[in-house]
Amino acid sequence: MKEGLFYKKLDRKKVKCSLCNHRCIIKNGDRGICNVRENNNGVLFSLVYGKVIAQSIDPIEKKPLFHFHPGSKTYSIATEGCNFKCLHCQNYNISQKENKEIYGKTILPEDIVKNAIEEGCKSIAYTYTEPTIFYEFAYDISKIASKNKIKNIFVTNGYITNEALEMISPYLNGANIDLKSMNNLFYRDTCKAKLQPVLDTIQKFYDLGIWIEITTLIIPGYNDKKDEIKMIANFIKNIDENIPWHVTGFHPDYKLENCPSTKVETLNNIIKIGKNAGLNYVYQGNVGNGEDTFCPNCKNLIIKRNVFNISSVKIKNNHCLFCDENIQGIWDE
Repeated sequence: MKEGLFYKKLDRKKVKCSLCNHRCIIKNGDRGICNVRENNNGVLFSLVYGKVIAQSIDPIEKKPLFHFHPGSKTYSIATEGCNFKCLHCQNYNISQKENKEIYGKTILPEDIVKNAIEEGCKSIAYTYTEPTIFYEFAYDISKIASKNKIKNIFVTNGYITNEALEMISPYLNGANIDLKSMNNLFYRDTCKAKLQPVLDTIQKFYDLGIWIEITTLIIPGYNDKKDEIKMIANFIKNIDENIPWHVTGFHPDYKLENCPSTKVETLNNIIKIGKNAGLNYVYQGNVGNGEDTFCPNCKNLIIKRNVFNISSVKIKNNHCLFCDENIQGIWDE
């Protein structure tokens, strides 16, 4: 266990956690919504510090990040727990804890960085579960990684508080943020959270200069209404038309096993909505196509992808090799 960051002691040995926007008030002996932060006699502890439940070497495109060192490898890690309760969670076996026992292999932050370097990874991705809930571990790793010129990436639901994000921001280079819907009822009923903190956090990531890409998983009958899709596209456009938007297909899982998969036709229509809204980079996911990057100016193919494999990159010094258009992203030179 490790004492948590971002909490305030209250009377009667209660504490108020301010790591994520649930801002849980936790009684002595209880845990927060994430089920991995526990109040022990008025002191808040992270129960998952160094307890890695999943680790893997992934292509960066799997996060998905398409404009962040394409073709590179990232060292992905996670602990148990999550501060959302999504009915459709694909990693529910490690994110949705239903008991008090903590699982995971004990690993030191410096060993995570060492492993990443030895495997030739350009970055470390805090992913699979919500990285905010293992913040202290991620924070310590990220500082060591930065000293060793390894980038740090959050794959996140966007519920981290401003104060926590500001503290880690000097070491955080990129993020893929879920924007699941523009309907607060969806967040309330499907994720047990609220929409507005996510919108605010996306803007905060951008304002801090962290490279961001947005993902929306399209669930038939839940968040696929045309008007709501337009709202997502317009929200992203109003921040920056160059933020990549990944529109991904749903496959039945967890508590939505009876929900149908997303039709490719639906995703194609959403791609058109995004482009009509003025977004320069809109991608399909989970369907095996729609993942290439085209120059928004000359329309030439500048990154050819085959699922997670890069076969061609026509970008140099952040510019299209065909027309010299500036292509937003974090590129290898």
